[in-house]
Amino acid sequence: PNMADSMEIDDSLYSRQRYVLGDSAMHQMAQSSVFLSGMGTLGVEIAKNIVLAGVKVVTLHDSRLCDVWDLGTNFFIREEDVQKQKKRVEAVHSRVAELNPYVQVNSSTVALDDITDLSFLLQYQCVVLTETSLNLQKRIDHFCHSQRPPIKLHHPKLYPLKIFVACDVLGMCSRVFCDFGESFEVWDPTGEEPKELFIQNITQENPGVVMCLDNRMHGLQTGQSVCFREVNGMTELNGTTHQIKVLSPYSFAIGDTSSFQSYLHGGILRTVRVPRTFHFVRRPLKQCCHLHDPKLLIPDFSKPEVPLQIHTTMMALDLFQEHHSRLPIAGCVQDSEDLLKLVEEVNETLKSKVSVGDRYDALRVCIGESLLSELHKLRVFMVGCGAIGCEMLKNFALLGVGLARCSGEICITDPDLIEKSNLNRQFLFRPQHIQKPKSITAAAATLDINPELRLEAHLNKVCPATEDAYNDTFYSQLSVVVTALDNVEARRYLDSRCVSNQKALLDSGTMGTKGHTEIIVPNLTESYNSHRDPPEEEIPFCTLKSFPAVIEHTIQWARDKFESAFSHKPSMYNTFWQSHLSTEDVLHVSAGESMDGAFQVIKLLSRRPARWEHCLALARLKFDKYFKRKALQLLHSFPLDTRLKDGTLFWQSPKRPPNPIEFDIKDPLHFGFLVSTARLFAGIYNVPLNGYSLNRIETDETVKKPDQMKLTVSSAEEREAISQLEEAITTGFVTQECLRMSPLVFEKDNDSNGHMDFVEAAATLRARMYAIAPADRLQAKRIAGKIIPAIATATAAVAGLVALELIKVAGAYGFESFKNCFFNLALPVVVLTETAQVKRTRIRDDISFSIWERWSIVGHEDFTLSDFLSAVREKYGIEPTMVVHGVKMLYVPVMPGHSKRLKLT
Repeated sequence: PNMADSMEIDDSLYSRQRYVLGDSAMHQMAQSSVFLSGMGTLGVEIAKNIVLAGVKVVTLHDSRLCDVWDLGTNFFIREEDVQKQKKRVEAVHSRVAELNPYVQVNSSTVALDDITDLSFLLQYQCVVLTETSLNLQKRIDHFCHSQRPPIKLHHPKLYPLKIFVACDVLGMCSRVFCDFGESFEVWDPTGEEPKELFIQNITQENPGVVMCLDNRMHGLQTGQSVCFREVNGMTELNGTTHQIKVLSPYSFAIGDTSSFQSYLHGGILRTVRVPRTFHFVRRPLKQCCHLHDPKLLIPDFSKPEVPLQIHTTMMALDLFQEHHSRLPIAGCVQDSEDLLKLVEEVNETLKSKVSVGDRYDALRVCIGESLLSELHKLRVFMVGCGAIGCEMLKNFALLGVGLARCSGEICITDPDLIEKSNLNRQFLFRPQHIQKPKSITAAAATLDINPELRLEAHLNKVCPATEDAYNDTFYSQLSVVVTALDNVEARRYLDSRCVSNQKALLDSGTMGTKGHTEIIVPNLTESYNSHRDPPEEEIPFCTLKSFPAVIEHTIQWARDKFESAFSHKPSMYNTFWQSHLSTEDVLHVSAGESMDGAFQVIKLLSRRPARWEHCLALARLKFDKYFKRKALQLLHSFPLDTRLKDGTLFWQSPKRPPNPIEFDIKDPLHFGFLVSTARLFAGIYNVPLNGYSLNRIETDETVKKPDQMKLTVSSAEEREAISQLEEAITTGFVTQECLRMSPLVFEKDNDSNGHMDFVEAAATLRARMYAIAPADRLQAKRIAGKIIPAIATATAAVAGLVALELIKVAGAYGFESFKNCFFNLALPVVVLTETAQVKRTRIRDDISFSIWERWSIVGHEDFTLSDFLSAVREKYGIEPTMVVHGVKMLYVPVMPGHSKRLKLT
């Protein structure tokens, strides 16, 4: 069934994408039909991405036969397809269709030319053309443009939306043309998550100035809109939306507040998404092709002339195809001369001229034979086989990186198993691969694309614990290291290993529509560890424990409660009993020795449930502890009228007083918390759930624990806990079953395990207790699971950018050639920057060093520390002042006894 039929989004598949696009866009996509022409290198990439995204119908169109060239550019065409002379669309159709069961994938081989009746395109909302002649592009764009009415008349049933996109990739050059009609509404212009800030002060003037609490930087931009709530004093602002003008990193203006009441305290502002309608000059493709002064994006400001060069070349190539019905033949002198003449003709029509001649780099777009052989010989170590990893492996396969016959090799490692949510972006995986290792599965799929690769798959985590496997000898055999990771810690570790072994590191990452690449080359650039991003701001412990102010605080609190009650404590319990299984252990403790964790163990042992009803009783007690007793205790310590020393109220924003909650079995939220918590208790205590009943749920707050749970915890004296442990063991109460608990590992994507049920219910109840607006389950899952929003297009983009830099590494290019990139597809912005040049530290005029430096001293069997110091003096002409190894001081002259070490080898 299609997602559009039920309007229910399969969150187990699309959750990461939902966080980027939102449900409205997801539903619109699920009702959209797309016509895509051209199943070459670009067309198949587009097909992959839109099918993964989840449109309703995609029709793949192509009339060409599979060719040997396709094996190096199309990851869904195989050697047998070429041998059998299959049509390209027939070869790729089934492989594209299996990417997403929710998408209907059709194929078409009908002729598409200058006389084709285009009325069949009326059934599609979007038309995408690749490998299409310019004349045909113009004709189809005119048809689509004429079908789209002005935006205010738009009605999806009466006036089908006609978006036209034409794109081409020729060598290293590419272009894309979009026609969205005369106007187009964008509901979310930036793609940024709404941000909440606490207010310190608002001035009563024109314009009014807002200061953020504790002089925190707001991170807002002029033109953004914010909505106010919970402002005391200047209550006129509550519920109103204002466009801001940034004055400083800590303040901004919101318009005239001079007639409002004076600001007293408190208040929260939230950024608001304001839909924006873009109005375009009516310029279909036919007009844009002949603009005297085309407006072009400049992604690399060190080469501002290149976009116009590429534009001119592409226009000349269109004319060449029009004259010859083909593209130029590589190495053909006549074709080169003809193309240069056409470039000059196009150049004459432009306001700004481009330089044409021997130095015209835009014409030289092919990878040479010598560079290809270097790619084939590469020995690559890639860490991570998730979304970026799958895309990188695709690029390796098509480029022929690591061919066995050239002594190349690719080694990949990833300890993770495939989850259903991975299938939305990690296109090498299919539903039958769920719960199988990512690395092994990805390796098999990559070899299917290019069987000539030598590819080795590991299941190891790359960290200090696996340095026996990935030692210096392993790194010495590598050409380059590629990361496809989702955390900074692993990147830092890999970077340190690459610096130690002088290996290039290609790093990349995505978050939603944003992506970045960072290129690290020995002796040329800084390393990843040379700079540090500011640490993520953690929620203060006291805020989580007692003073939540926003929904993120309550969700994180619920997540922490899960870890404490259902993961950490059971693990600690198991560890304790593994160490103390005999009566003698307890007797030793009675004699005065210590026994770590005894008090917590007796507490868990005393309330161990044997049946489902006992689990419900424990859950009922937790309800009162979390949502009633804690609130009463806090209000007892800080009554509502409590004032600070300066006379201000204690309970003012961002502090919110709690409101104790009385348990009500009829309240679905209370009931949901009870059942989900009881399920988790049953899980850790191994209580069977088959045939469990919800009838015996105790609502009396004076309820006591069931009779057989006789052990109680005394006044927190550990000696009392030890004596009870001794009694429990000697009387035989502690059986082998009692000595085992089953800690839970939080799994956000499995809705059947009850983990998110507990977090959502607990977070929502705590939000209700503190009068905080609740979150929906999707938001709760993102925060609790620390989910990074992701879409396939951003992933494919960073992998492509990294592959370009890999080619430069293989060719041993100079410093100026390497580029880091940042992009945000939502804006859209693409910025290429030079890598950071490595810093050198000067010791004296003729000696300096960088992080990449390695000074070598060759010794012999009887080489002493004194010999070593003499060798350094002789080879480098410097006087060593101390010798250290890691954090160990081997020789510091002022340290007592260190002079005796000079004789040691």
